[in-house]
Amino acid sequence: MISMKNITLQREERRILDDVSLEIRDGEHWAILGRNGSGKTTLLEMMTGYMFPSRGTVEVLGHTYGQCDVREVRKQIGYISQTLLEKLALKDPVWEVVATGAYAFLRFYQEIPTEAKEKAVSLLEGMNLGDLIHHPLGTLSQGERKKVMLARSLMAEPRLLIMDEPCAGLDLFEREKMLVEIDRLRKRDLSVVYVTHHIEEIVPLFTHVALIRDGKIAAAGPKKEVLTKELIMHTYEIPVELEWDGERPWIRVCAGG
Repeated sequence: MISMKNITLQREERRILDDVSLEIRDGEHWAILGRNGSGKTTLLEMMTGYMFPSRGTVEVLGHTYGQCDVREVRKQIGYISQTLLEKLALKDPVWEVVATGAYAFLRFYQEIPTEAKEKAVSLLEGMNLGDLIHHPLGTLSQGERKKVMLARSLMAEPRLLIMDEPCAGLDLFEREKMLVEIDRLRKRDLSVVYVTHHIEEIVPLFTHVALIRDGKIAAAGPKKEVLTKELIMHTYEIPVELEWDGERPWIRVCAGG
């Protein structure tokens, strides 16, 4: 699915990624955690082919970047980020915004195929947004817009879905509604890579976790092997208590930490 081998990214005097290797297999769902500036989003940019390493190789869906047409690979990748959301037209109706995902457009300038509209409406109804399909995107709450982005990313039925902090900026209520939709991705035939700052966002969907510290992989593997008090403290440099509720972890910062 994704193979990153000995990835280094150097920008003048700064080494953003330092000899990173990561293997993500078909059917696995990964969460990537780390402090601000640790290199999380840079890894996603490498996976989507919007950034290339100074050294090392990146292989995604059987294609080695630098030896293939990255644009063709991206057709099999769904992507959610705040940057992408900001590029969408707030005046466009919600169903139309979702439908653009089938063609990797930001908006339509020609007649929209009936099947694309029907599929967009079906996805929105499945996320309990059916009553908003004709509303302009700009009238929706932040949580509703994030769910629209998720629906849009599923239009092309991607094999790989990459999400960069999709719950950022959401209150507790909206975050939990979004996480319900994310956890439902277990029913789909795809793999998920999810960047977050918040360990409690690791819902049962996720099978594996990578911890990043200062541009290096601090730990990577099955989530219960990686999410330990010791490894979290090493990554974030703060003492915590960790509890599991089923397949979902919760942390508490220790007093005086």
